[in-house]
Amino acid sequence: MILTVTPNPSLDRTYEVPSLDRGEVIRATGERMDPGGKGVNVSRAVAAAGQRTVAVLPLGGAPGALVADLLDQQGIEVAPVPVAGATRSNIALAESDGVLTKINAPGPELSGAERELLLETVRRQSRDASWIACCGSLPRGLAPSWYAELVARAHAAGARIALDTSGPALLAALRERPDVVKPNAEELAGAVGRPLATVGDAVKAAEELREMGARAVLASLGADGQLLVSDAGAWFGSARVAAVRSNVGAGDSSLAGFLIAGGNGPEALASAVAHGAAAVQLPGSVMPTPGDLDPAAVTVTAEVPADRVLKEPVS
Repeated sequence: MILTVTPNPSLDRTYEVPSLDRGEVIRATGERMDPGGKGVNVSRAVAAAGQRTVAVLPLGGAPGALVADLLDQQGIEVAPVPVAGATRSNIALAESDGVLTKINAPGPELSGAERELLLETVRRQSRDASWIACCGSLPRGLAPSWYAELVARAHAAGARIALDTSGPALLAALRERPDVVKPNAEELAGAVGRPLATVGDAVKAAEELREMGARAVLASLGADGQLLVSDAGAWFGSARVAAVRSNVGAGDSSLAGFLIAGGNGPEALASAVAHGAAAVQLPGSVMPTPGDLDPAAVTVTAEVPADRVLKEPVS
């Protein structure tokens, strides 16, 4: 079982519009409502793969009840932490030319008691978990050190932790040695404080995160592929993609694929790449099923192309 932790979940409403014209009345041509948050997306991807997952998340108000209902409809077990504030509602406007405009609400402020209950709920639910995936931003009321405390408690209970966050929360958690961290290129550059222009730059940055405490680094490099750096070595993975429809949740799908395949070594990287490549070819935040995967399109090598210039360099 894969346990996910989403400290700041959301109810995501997506509206399809011909174009976004400020100051005008815009009539949507389509709409959808999804449970949101990076950990939630990991659970959705795990469930789509036919594996068991439990989602721990603070929920409050009518939006929180809708999130729980939507997850239940997708066959995802929910371990809710009741909070006084309402779960945030986010809005995305998808234009016909592929441009996506997102408005993300801040979310509720958690009290000290709610903070502790969230940690305790993770502890209770982690007994049968092969992995705990802790993902996303922290809501108001949780200090940047909150993920570090969660990693320490999980390790004390014998659990493995995958962490997908950024900024001060990532840096604070590294001292507790999470088993794997999953930054994208921008987050990786931010963690080491310098730009990334080549795959080799990304490898060096990943090695620095390992020096700071991460046991392994699974880095998403956008259209260039993915990188795995651990004490066993470094591997680079990429996949042929016919056409990109949406990259929403693709990184979360990749992390799910990595953990489903054991969370270690080139086989897990190949699974991560396959899941990410499948996700970008699906609409919106739809997660791939096994039938959407194309393992034959994936290439993983220990001969990392260090000199390759990134298609999307980070300055």
